[in-house]
Amino acid sequence: MVLDVGCGNGQLACAAARTAHAGEVVGVDLSGPMLERARIRAEREGLANVRFERADAQVHPFENHRFDLAVSRFGVMFFSDAAAAFSNIGRTLRRGGRLAMAVWRSPAENEWLRAIAGALAVGRDLPAPEPGAPGPFALADAAYTRGLLTHAGFTELSLEPVDEPFLLGSDAADAAGFTAGLGAARMLLAGLDDDDRRRALDSLEATMAAHETPDGVVFGSASWVITAHRP
Repeated sequence: MVLDVGCGNGQLACAAARTAHAGEVVGVDLSGPMLERARIRAEREGLANVRFERADAQVHPFENHRFDLAVSRFGVMFFSDAAAAFSNIGRTLRRGGRLAMAVWRSPAENEWLRAIAGALAVGRDLPAPEPGAPGPFALADAAYTRGLLTHAGFTELSLEPVDEPFLLGSDAADAAGFTAGLGAARMLLAGLDDDDRRRALDSLEATMAAHETPDGVVFGSASWVITAHRP
């Protein structure tokens, strides 16, 4: 059995269900609308071995030793209590079970984030996120993340750096619309008056236009692929 933590719209969970066709996949998330989209995706793909539950992985009473594998793609960085969350995830893995997840590396290494922040700053000095604070870059620091997972009982930890192009949209307008809806962008736009908000959004679209290619709006990205075992 596979557990997808922070499954969002279900893309990863459905991919796992196609691969583990003889097994079962459970996707959990806190967003009801995303879970509904995930269910629609699975139904359209004819996947009967995946289901989705609204649950907080920090505290949800998963059955002990139920899952063979826990996965997440950019869904585990927002826990208010990461130590409790990973202990809970570890508890539901069987002996010898595996954890595999992708998380962002630092803002400085992610061109897409630097570009968005620069566009939306409109003259403000923006504070850097604190290591370990809930947010997109909570697990960016390798030493912190190793300590967190070790304390939760995981062994054989591996953090593999991955640098790949990051497609934000088909063209500048599409990319700007998508980006403005991201949590990080919404935080940067919060509190701006109407004039500054318009300036920020115009700057964002101009930044997207500067990165438009025949394949869409593309930036560089940097992440960790983290794997670990439950002894």
